[in-house]
Amino acid sequence: MAKKDYFDLTDQVAVITGASSGIGYQLSKALANQGAKLALFARREERLKENADEIKAEYGVDVIYCVTDVTDYDNVANSVQKVVDEFGRIDILVNAAGMGANKPIMDQSAEEWDRHLAVDLGGIYNCCREVGKVMMDQKYGRIINVGSIHSRVIFPGGGISAYSAAKGGVMNLTKNIAVEWADYGITCNAIGPAVFETELTIESIEMDGFMDLIAAYCPMHRLGKPGELDGIVIYLASECSSFCTGQLICIDGGWTAI
Repeated sequence: MAKKDYFDLTDQVAVITGASSGIGYQLSKALANQGAKLALFARREERLKENADEIKAEYGVDVIYCVTDVTDYDNVANSVQKVVDEFGRIDILVNAAGMGANKPIMDQSAEEWDRHLAVDLGGIYNCCREVGKVMMDQKYGRIINVGSIHSRVIFPGGGISAYSAAKGGVMNLTKNIAVEWADYGITCNAIGPAVFETELTIESIEMDGFMDLIAAYCPMHRLGKPGELDGIVIYLASECSSFCTGQLICIDGGWTAI
């Protein structure tokens, strides 16, 4: 008997937001490695084109990109329609688009608060709602939202009220979608990364004392490494996760175990 490849995603269609850099781009490559066809969503067209060309060349899968602002619902709807027109279906949605900033509440403007909620929570809602229509029609789907350890915990002096409020919302939005759409063969889960070095986090990482904070709060005393989110996303995107839904799974070196 031939061995079964439990995590084979050949010919499945995956939409990844925030795919121009960082975690979104890394997870795009992980899914391509398993054979998935990709639709890359982000705002920066030049980066999207570069990434699409690199993934095609390295993994030999079909890749398209759509310039997309996840806070603009009509833009999201148009991009989703382009994916359906190209591939006929959407099996996997990875919501990795996000932003981050460290400001105490009293130093934070109303505009900064609103922007965090619009990107980190509203963007996920917009993409889930629109892709969800496609998944409901086909009676199948895997939704993976990128939350954070700060969906659950805070740290002293962090100044992340807007970020953590949005990411806490991601956890409960994920649960709600999981419950509402379970009868349609759709699972919805979230991952909760600790700190990984990306374009969004490098400024914080380079702040005085930041690595001391990591050493104090993370039992492994380090940042996450490239590739350490790949396994959980591949699992949640595969048919193996068919009975796992509504969960926030933290990939954090033990941070939330304390």
